[in-house]
Amino acid sequence: MASKPDCTHDDSDDKAADSTEPESAFETARRQLYHAASYLDIDQNIVERLKYPKKVHEVTIPIERDDGTVEVFTGYRAQHDSVRGPYKGGLRYHPDVTRDECVGLGMWMTWKCAVMDLPFGGAKGGVAVNPKELSPEEKERLTRRFTQEIRGVIGPNQDIPAPDMGTDPKTMAWLMDAYSMQEGETTPGVVTGKPPVVGGSEGREEAPGRSVAIITQLVCEYYDCQLEDTTVAIQGYGSVGANAARLLDEWGATIVAISDVNGAMYEPDGIDTASVPSHDEEPEAVTTYADTVISNEELLTLDVDVLIPAALGNVITKENAEAIAADLVVEGANGPTTSTADSMLADRDVAVIPDILANAGGVTVSYFEWLQDINRRAWSLERVNDELEAEMQAAWEAVRSEFEQRDVTWRDAAYIVALSRIAEAHEARGLWP
Repeated sequence: MASKPDCTHDDSDDKAADSTEPESAFETARRQLYHAASYLDIDQNIVERLKYPKKVHEVTIPIERDDGTVEVFTGYRAQHDSVRGPYKGGLRYHPDVTRDECVGLGMWMTWKCAVMDLPFGGAKGGVAVNPKELSPEEKERLTRRFTQEIRGVIGPNQDIPAPDMGTDPKTMAWLMDAYSMQEGETTPGVVTGKPPVVGGSEGREEAPGRSVAIITQLVCEYYDCQLEDTTVAIQGYGSVGANAARLLDEWGATIVAISDVNGAMYEPDGIDTASVPSHDEEPEAVTTYADTVISNEELLTLDVDVLIPAALGNVITKENAEAIAADLVVEGANGPTTSTADSMLADRDVAVIPDILANAGGVTVSYFEWLQDINRRAWSLERVNDELEAEMQAAWEAVRSEFEQRDVTWRDAAYIVALSRIAEAHEARGLWP
């Protein structure tokens, strides 16, 4: 079994072996695939198949801007693997969206659905655009045109998008409507993350942050660290970060730092998280409520029990990994830790709980929403939260079992669970034709 983190902190300066940083989410996902496969006796032909996406759709999206000019954007939908069920994954609007990013994130979705034992495969999509530069009307036109361009490759039994960076429940409502108009019938199951009034699920928007909080509580219990005695720093105060912060605060943890793009609020005695608006409630407002402001880089290196990076990817790198002072890192964002940094943290016995487990509440409640849409029967918020907690507990137990039996990192344990399930499904279905 891996060494147990010490809640009194370890300031070790041991150096990890230097290696090349991954160039993209795609490369990182591949490295993680190889690493997990090395622990399993599985057919290497299956690993070879999983190195590649099944399909990547690239489309051009011309829209009329409010001033009458036409601008053309590029959109992607990467579909990685569907052996366990329809493709599932988010849709992001961000200027840095690329083909390789969508492929890598789609691969992560395959692992995430498998580690949660959901009947989905992995996909990811996006449009290379800065949503802050779009009016609401332009964003709607972009969404509807993008939906039309990918309409033939999505559907409730084919590929089910969901919100991600730069998109929200309203975006999903537009997507559902655009798809439904062309199908000639209301098809709520084509997307998840919609407003409840048009078939969305209660608790969906809060679900990724709730799962981060649940896993944080479970891992603290595992290492005999009581939440009441636990300090937490959270980078990011959007949907994931704010919901995780407020739940952990409610459950007794001391939240000492939260942040947005402008910087971090730092209060060693604890922040009243309910009094600070999330990004959705008041964009980029965290520092305006702060008495003490530090940088996002400083937040990552605070001497706390738990660090939760819940903003962007690749924020923990070989440049700052040695300065990470937390005993536990719980990944709220997708891919916040590079491969090199991950190895460096492992060498220092810093436990890193991977994103494919910690933030999987979003896709799990998306699965609940999909079931509700198919059955045309809504669940109560209480039922959603109870079911989510049960699913997170089951996934945690599966990962913990591999962690203890194989003497690997938490990330390796999660990937072993996921890859073994995917490999078993490929063995069962075979290769066609």
